[in-house]
Amino acid sequence: MLRFRFLAGLLVLGLTAGCKAQTPAASNPDPVLDHRIEIQVRSQFELPADVTIAIGARTPSEFTGYEKLPITLTLGAKSQVVNYLISLDNTKLIRRQDIFDLTKDPANAIPITGRPIRGNAAAKVTVVNFDDLECGYCARLHAELFPATIEHYRGLVRFVYKDDPLTDIHPWAMHAAVDANCLAAQSGDVYWTYVDYLHGHGEEITGGGRDLAMSVAALDRIAGQEATLAKLDETALNACIAKQDETPIQASAKLALDLGIEGTPAAFVNGEKVNGGAVPQEELWLVIDRALRAAGEQPPPEPPPAPAPAQAPAETGPAGAGN
Repeated sequence: MLRFRFLAGLLVLGLTAGCKAQTPAASNPDPVLDHRIEIQVRSQFELPADVTIAIGARTPSEFTGYEKLPITLTLGAKSQVVNYLISLDNTKLIRRQDIFDLTKDPANAIPITGRPIRGNAAAKVTVVNFDDLECGYCARLHAELFPATIEHYRGLVRFVYKDDPLTDIHPWAMHAAVDANCLAAQSGDVYWTYVDYLHGHGEEITGGGRDLAMSVAALDRIAGQEATLAKLDETALNACIAKQDETPIQASAKLALDLGIEGTPAAFVNGEKVNGGAVPQEELWLVIDRALRAAGEQPPPEPPPAPAPAQAPAETGPAGAGN
């Protein structure tokens, strides 16, 4: 569906199937600026991760203070040049009525201060995921992120979760987020242990009878068990759970709304939005690799493909047997 949407968008832009525009390479490229431009273009057209973007050479324009900037979008054998204007001071990117502020670092657009971090806290690339602890698609993305992605990138990436419980369809998601944040106030590690458990046992917590009171009791019990194992301050934890302060979760959900997020999961890699849903691992890694290169880091090599399973020999009847 995403690929179809992209191709349809290119047709609206006037793409002729099979055409290949040639764009000269930009002189004196600035990787940081180019990455900010690329994120704005990807956001504008909601491009899939496997679309490549080439930023061309600037040429004079008829507008004072601006130059023309051709940007080539490519998917397979199809390409389209989209022309922008960029200010001489590199602060604004313009296409038609859309004006983008290039002074803002998209990697810092989502506040993560105080949030538990998994991975290398000093990594240059941050994956921020807006998560709903009752969401099945979130559980699938969580399984893709951990442990395979952490193992692959080995300290080059850090991961942060923000809350976006969809309470209209997930009745215990808000309570789970509050309990998780109560644990996070004492230990980031225990927060992640709790999140791991909930994403791996969501159906158990929902229960066959879908009794919300039973689900809430299970959430509190599991949080208490994690606190006991980690030797946290259980009195403080119980008070936090009893209070059920939704204020920080509501603020996070409001931020998700302001960012145009319509569902969960919704991941951002150094500010670049990864197309929603349970993103395939290879697509997520494409975006992470792109962010690493922009940050001056070399992505790790792709792991070798898994060997194909050996095929059992075909069964045959006794020698001379008829068919």
